[in-house]
Amino acid sequence: MPETTQIVCPECDGINRVPTARLGDRPRCGACKSPLFTGKPLALSEERFRRHLRLSGLPLLVDFWASWCGPCHAMAPAFEAAATRLEPRMRLIKVSTEEAPALAGELAISSIPTLAFFAGGREVARQAGAMPTGRIIAWAEAADFKSSGQGPGS
Repeated sequence: MPETTQIVCPECDGINRVPTARLGDRPRCGACKSPLFTGKPLALSEERFRRHLRLSGLPLLVDFWASWCGPCHAMAPAFEAAATRLEPRMRLIKVSTEEAPALAGELAISSIPTLAFFAGGREVARQAGAMPTGRIIAWAEAADFKSSGQGPGS
């Protein structure tokens, strides 16, 4: 485990280095003083998503969704509840495929909702379809375990 973890601020997108052992101590952004973890998913534009993907030392769990999608709306409360349980081990993000169609195309998001797990700047797992909170958490933890090189076949 690294001594420090690079965290992108959810408010100002500033870069913060936080001692890894202190991630759970409610760290604040050095620039804007906002909490680095809010217990809620971040709604990000394509540009902000790319910044978080490129610069975050945390894995990213991303919900690709659309405003017209019934299952997306049905899963939203479960995804939000998962954020309270998964932070600060990972950052939960929501990306609207309507607002970021180029990104959705680049990542070949063909159905929504789609959860994608990114670690080290690359996608390591994907799951389409709405899930309840418990399944989101279990799936994300399994993807995180696998991405850390500790899973079967690693």
